[in-house]
Amino acid sequence: MLLAIDIGNTNIVFGLHDGAQWTHHWRVQTVRERMPDEHAVFFRNFLNQAGLDLGDIEQTVLSSVVPQLTRGLAGMVEQHTGHPPVIVSAKVNTGIQVLTEQPERVGSDLIANAVAAYERVQGNCIVVDFGTATTFTAVEQPGILRGVAISAGLSTVVDALVRRTAQLPYVELVPPAHAIGRNTVEAMQAGLVLGHLAMVEGMVVRIKRELGGATVIATGGLSNVLGQHTDCFDAVDQWLTLDGLRLIGERNR
Repeated sequence: MLLAIDIGNTNIVFGLHDGAQWTHHWRVQTVRERMPDEHAVFFRNFLNQAGLDLGDIEQTVLSSVVPQLTRGLAGMVEQHTGHPPVIVSAKVNTGIQVLTEQPERVGSDLIANAVAAYERVQGNCIVVDFGTATTFTAVEQPGILRGVAISAGLSTVVDALVRRTAQLPYVELVPPAHAIGRNTVEAMQAGLVLGHLAMVEGMVVRIKRELGGATVIATGGLSNVLGQHTDCFDAVDQWLTLDGLRLIGERNR
């Protein structure tokens, strides 16, 4: 069984793959001060709930954009499973080329997204990942990660807006019925959610133009919600990043 760990700025996602499918997913909040032993407690509890034990895990692949947690979680995995994890970067065998100006600085989650998308499409593709940041990863034939665009994620924008204004509340991140809001909540949802979607649609058009056409896949925490309200995505896959980690694991056994 393969364990995939994706350490993001907001959440850490654990996934177990039995060789045929993802059997379990767990998500915990990213806390930079949390110690490796605390993560180990979470992890043991997850396995117990699934009726599994550490001996069932044959390989671990780890992606991290939080350097403060990378070494501690990698050490925890090795201590409890007996094997070091594959830590994703442009230096390991991913099956694609990272041809940016600074490959070593490309986020490992973006590399995993590119690997999974290209494996599926086998052609030009764009991955839109809705997370703490909303990212656009451009991949072209024959498997080249050409570059990335990064903007503030929708939740990040909401947090900043509410904190810097005296009267605006937190709102549910769903599109309103109309772009012209008739009350404060609808007005915020229109500007934030529909505005974010308009930004995404515009960026997809521009990146497609530069690539000469591409298949577009959405992923990330808000992809299932936002994907229903735009026709710019060819597919929505909330677990695309984990699938990229699985493929990288297979290529580094």
